[in-house]
Amino acid sequence: MDVSQYLEIFIDETKEHLQSLNEHLLIIEKEPDNKDTINEIFRAAHSLKGMAGTMGYKRMQRLTHDMENVLSEIRNGKMSVTAELVDVLFQCLDALEAYLENIQQTSDEGTDDNEKIVGELNRLLGGESTAAVIAKTAGKTAAPASDENKYRSIKIADYEMHAFDEAVSQGMNVYGLTVYVQESCVLKAARAFLVFKAIEELGEIVRAEPGVDDIEDEKFDFDFSLLVISEHPVEKIIKAVENVSEIAKATGGKIELKSDSVSEAGSAETKENEKEQPGEAKEQKNQAVSTKKQGKPVSNRTVRVDIEKLDELMNLVSELIIAKNSIVSADSTDSGRGRNGFRDQIEYLERVTTNLHESVMKVRMVPIESVVNRFPRMIRDLSKKLDKKMELYMSGEDTELDRTVIDEIGDPLMHLLRNSADHGLESGEKRIARGKNEQGAIFLDAYQDGNNVVIEVRDDGNGIDVENVREKAVERGTITREQADTMNDRDIINLLFLPSFSMSKKVSDISGRGVGLDVVKSKIESLGGDVEVRSVLGEGSKFIIRLPLTLAIIQALMVEVAKEKYAIPLGTIQTIEDIPVSDIRHVQGREVIHLRGAVIPVVRMNGILETGAVEEAQENMTVVIIKKGDRFAGLVVDSLIGQQEIVIKPIGKYIRNSKLISGATILGDGEVALILDVNTLV
Repeated sequence: MDVSQYLEIFIDETKEHLQSLNEHLLIIEKEPDNKDTINEIFRAAHSLKGMAGTMGYKRMQRLTHDMENVLSEIRNGKMSVTAELVDVLFQCLDALEAYLENIQQTSDEGTDDNEKIVGELNRLLGGESTAAVIAKTAGKTAAPASDENKYRSIKIADYEMHAFDEAVSQGMNVYGLTVYVQESCVLKAARAFLVFKAIEELGEIVRAEPGVDDIEDEKFDFDFSLLVISEHPVEKIIKAVENVSEIAKATGGKIELKSDSVSEAGSAETKENEKEQPGEAKEQKNQAVSTKKQGKPVSNRTVRVDIEKLDELMNLVSELIIAKNSIVSADSTDSGRGRNGFRDQIEYLERVTTNLHESVMKVRMVPIESVVNRFPRMIRDLSKKLDKKMELYMSGEDTELDRTVIDEIGDPLMHLLRNSADHGLESGEKRIARGKNEQGAIFLDAYQDGNNVVIEVRDDGNGIDVENVREKAVERGTITREQADTMNDRDIINLLFLPSFSMSKKVSDISGRGVGLDVVKSKIESLGGDVEVRSVLGEGSKFIIRLPLTLAIIQALMVEVAKEKYAIPLGTIQTIEDIPVSDIRHVQGREVIHLRGAVIPVVRMNGILETGAVEEAQENMTVVIIKKGDRFAGLVVDSLIGQQEIVIKPIGKYIRNSKLISGATILGDGEVALILDVNTLV
């Protein structure tokens, strides 16, 4: 049976179970007597065991099986939840995530048996060795010794006798096998067919008892018998069978043929041995499980959709077809009434496509919860590693973002949280001395703001020491002393986003390698968003990330510069002004305008875009005021075309050599217009 078709489902569901384990282990650490949580953890481990067994991931199955043993004792009240036990269960979780990572990369779980973790689990159970636990659980599944070789009682038909005679005359062997499946097996039929697959790599199965149909319908207890023709030794076949997950044991031997039954000429028998698997047997297992190694599986490509949303999409597509037919009909009519009808249908089509766009957006939207749920565990581990008391408080987990943005936002948020834990929060002694709670607080808040989603990461720690950053920047040669003296606090803080700029005094696996905030900034801006910092020394810091709801279709203002068309995302535009040229002032050699109490730098797009065009002398100029965070800039353009809904198309990597351009769009007349990156312009 080829189980590769289920690989994507396995990966998605395993992620859900691992997340459930993560969340409930954090709860049980604080509430050791919470029976509901213990039951949830047991159910997640049990589900993972069954799934891993079905897919043939033996190591993953073994680890979850041992977890299940420990959790079963806790459920029965024979063991209590201790800090040591929770630590070991978290180690199990990390090991399972490592297995999943391998499966995502190669479709195989890897070769790490995690003996140390398994040993810890068994020690917690009461000092038993791993082998003892396996023997104990496997012992329940073995068939009675007096009736192990059931294949002897198989009745042979005349046509089967003829096939056996032919095989023997060609120097082949005829074997009888009896295979015993573990009683804990979730899908007996699946195990049986993996056994069939393993044997068929080495020979031909002539007869099964019970029949193949009965085995497929799971109409058998926990054993079945086979008659096999093969040129290989029976020991090799038995090892291949026992390498299939959830097979307790197999017995077999060479048989002599009689007219109506089988008799034994010699037998071979092996017992289940979890630790020693000869290379040849491992290879047979890999062949038997499935043809899984067909390249890296695709993951993170699925979105669960409510059926009502699909119904809405279907309805809108139906209306789209009606609109198309109406336009074809109106276009073929030459009368004035026909032309009016044509305009009506265009308006109808516009309404339908707008609704269709909104519906598709809703389908693509995923709660940010899927990203942030792993962070409480990370903060818990950092708290122990840094020896600081801290707690993570989250809000707005149900805020939705486009799936493509969700997939990319995890790492930047992780960097910011680690930064708060390491740099932001003070030691417990220092917090007490400052009159603060010994336990530091880190907050992660998400909310929707217009066409953007805002994510804030803040802490009640030390805040950013601007003077310290200023001195560090001068010391490292990032800025000169003269620049340092003239730069305001906000500009100094923004130096932290420069590549390789780190304030950490020592290099650790948490920080100090000069990698972090620059990665955050580049990743956020590549998603069309921006990040800003606000900090008060002694009170804490706040990092504010703004992201677009979607990356596919946006509202934009179309402008013209030197007879070329450009698009500016509407969400970044504050106002459009008609400014007299005489109002331009110069500050530190740069052109600025004074607008409603604010000094705004002017960016002449002719010069930035290097169009080579010379502006004609005009009394007034059109200025588009754009905003990034709390900073403004005025873009001088030749003329305005109007607002338009545009589809963003990526520029090929061969011509993506200017950060000024974030993409392109195709206009109604087929012309290509470039989309300006406001972040870079500011």
